Amino acid sequence: MLEVVGADRLAVIANTGDDIEIYGARVSPDPDLIAFWLADRIDERGWGIAGDTFAVMEGLRELGVEVWFNLGDRDLAWCLERARLEAAGASASEAHAQLCARIGVRAQVIPMSDHPYRTIVNGACLQEHLIRAGAAAAVRSVRYLNAQGSEQPPPPSPAAARAIAEAALVVIGPSNPVISIAPILNVLKAQLLEAPAPIVAVSPIVAGAVLKGPTAAFMAAVGRPATAAGVLDYYQSLLPGRIAGMLADEELAPDQSPCLLALASTLMSDADSRTAVARRVLALARTLQQGEAA
Repeated sequence: MLEVVGADRLAVIANTGDDIEIYGARVSPDPDLIAFWLADRIDERGWGIAGDTFAVMEGLRELGVEVWFNLGDRDLAWCLERARLEAAGASASEAHAQLCARIGVRAQVIPMSDHPYRTIVNGACLQEHLIRAGAAAAVRSVRYLNAQGSEQPPPPSPAAARAIAEAALVVIGPSNPVISIAPILNVLKAQLLEAPAPIVAVSPIVAGAVLKGPTAAFMAAVGRPATAAGVLDYYQSLLPGRIAGMLADEELAPDQSPCLLALASTLMSDADSRTAVARRVLALARTLQQGEAA
């Protein structure tokens, strides 16, 4: 999408439900991963910084520290600087904007909220479930808790609310619906329900399968199948009546698709296929806008 519409027209609102304080730093995996992608610095494994070293983690292990959350040295430096900026008075979104600017990211990468709103799986923070426990346990419960321990979502960051209000199009990316997308939709629900722009979702299910991560387990936990229809139904439950279109590679029955469905390959295995998906999303948006005009 960056290459298709340009940095000045792109704002990415990122999930902070995965955040964790560890090693004296504050790690915000989703906003950081997006920033590293947009800076062309993402490691080929799909997380962290390309070419990073792990001397600090090795040093901690030598000292007998249990290192279950692996951070590269440059990644750790990034997260330590975030903690320093926030301790000096910057909000989470302000700190992240400063970090992005320092590595040349011109598009906006915006944390969904400046306040904690953590994803809790089976009573533990998401990172402990996914990494420390290796996602071995069945997903029995998923909760989203604010700093006070209640399920009331915190206010969105001002930049996130502004981005929704000013957007010509809102795209829900093809990420895990329950742990990567739902926290954002919860925090920005009021803004999304009132947004003047159409909302288009991209199915994370490719050729009937989940290509990465525990999407199927989390979809089952919210009572939906890991299909495009299941994802769409889940999003409709979170934003009633607001999903105007979906890009998917599988047909949906008429009663499963109360919005405009565009059929196309959603496999994004390289730069060309990612660009193709972005262009198809924009084509779907143009079709929606033409329908409204008619």
